[in-house]
Amino acid sequence: MNKPHVDDQPRDAYPVWDRTVRIFHWLNVICVLGLIAVGVVILNSKILGVSSDGKVLLKTVHAYIGYVFVLNLIWRLIWMFVGNRYARWRAIRPWGRAYRRMLADYVHGVKQGDPPQYLGHNPLARLMVTFLFVLLGAQATTGLVLAGTDLYLPPFGHEIAEWVTGAGEDHSKLEGLEPGSKEMVDEQAYEEMRAFRKPFITVHEYTFYILLAAIFLHIAAVVVMEFRERSALVSAMFTGTKLFAKKPLDLEQDK
Repeated sequence: MNKPHVDDQPRDAYPVWDRTVRIFHWLNVICVLGLIAVGVVILNSKILGVSSDGKVLLKTVHAYIGYVFVLNLIWRLIWMFVGNRYARWRAIRPWGRAYRRMLADYVHGVKQGDPPQYLGHNPLARLMVTFLFVLLGAQATTGLVLAGTDLYLPPFGHEIAEWVTGAGEDHSKLEGLEPGSKEMVDEQAYEEMRAFRKPFITVHEYTFYILLAAIFLHIAAVVVMEFRERSALVSAMFTGTKLFAKKPLDLEQDK
């Protein structure tokens, strides 16, 4: 007797992603797309003929989108400790003896054409999700520093402004200080600040390219798994629910 095709088997619905995780995901998508769009224009500002004032405006828009991005990321990191079991850090982290065993079993199952089913992230997805969080964290950290060095915006802008003007406690020297202008700044202090800024912008730019590649890989993997498993992987980020023909392995382990 032939084994029923995966698409013909009855499926049960299992709740997995809570509202906070779903809101974070889509708000993060919107922020990242906005940051990429504005960032590409900034990187190509000379070719596009963007004026100095226009570049400052673009950087300001980029920074304010970045604030939303950072706050959203911070909330998600907090939720890793207070959210449901599938949102928590222990359900994402890709290390430990138990994880290595799960990864080996999952890879073996993929080779056999019958990988174990997971309600949360499968072992390979854990690697990608952790990598994405590292990249997002690097972009958030370096972006906040650059917002201070380029635009004198919080959280480090005031200290950077004091540095480049040599103001110290004399905050009257900060009056008239404008992003992109070298008026009101001490030339030597400004060059020192630019040297301090250089590694942050280097990390920010290279992480940007790595993040682009990781996003495309993530999307490709999601599409492939959606077609292979038919578990409503994509729609689960809207509904919070996945569909499975057999009970997910991590559901059994958690009980």
